[in-house]
Amino acid sequence: MAEKGDNGLVIGEDGQARCWWHSGHEDYIHYHDREWGRPVDDDRTLFEKICLEGFQSGLSWLTILRKREGFRRAFHNFDFEHVARFNSSDVERLLQDASIVRHRRKIESTINNAQRACELALEFGSLAAYFWRYEPDDNARPRQFNYETLMQLSKTKESTALSKDLKKRGWSFVGPTTAYAFMQAMGLVNDHLEGCIIREQAAADRHRFQRPV
Repeated sequence: MAEKGDNGLVIGEDGQARCWWHSGHEDYIHYHDREWGRPVDDDRTLFEKICLEGFQSGLSWLTILRKREGFRRAFHNFDFEHVARFNSSDVERLLQDASIVRHRRKIESTINNAQRACELALEFGSLAAYFWRYEPDDNARPRQFNYETLMQLSKTKESTALSKDLKKRGWSFVGPTTAYAFMQAMGLVNDHLEGCIIREQAAADRHRFQRPV
């Protein structure tokens, strides 16, 4: 992998500048280019991501990314209405599944959060309509978005508010930092660095995106 510059960008073998955090791994580069920061309104994908961010706690995202297909099989493609019906036998089964992170509290949290997701979807019409309420106003975002700026954004006012509301509704493993990582990944914000080949593409996707109501 090429060395990260002071601006947080890495020039890849294709000659293009990208955010440094993909570390040169092909699957991570694909995730950086095709998924991270692109706006999402699909409830299953939103639920999957917030659950996987919880599983990531204490681990690297690359570890979770490489187990994502295992997680999808284990949790029925993150169909939260299905997962909400899991019971103690399912927990024990999942604790034996080496294709996922076998952590009892995180597994139980996913089942609990699926039940809470059903409640949210009923109240707001969709998970998307709920989560996109926390998209920050443009004027609340940094004027310059460079490496130094990103390093100061482990959580924000909006992610803290989202975390607080989810916890009040009974969700778990949804702290402010986890909530902000979720917002970054699902395109509620565009945190690709200035100069990254994907930043303008993600901005264009966000411009075209119809916010759910």
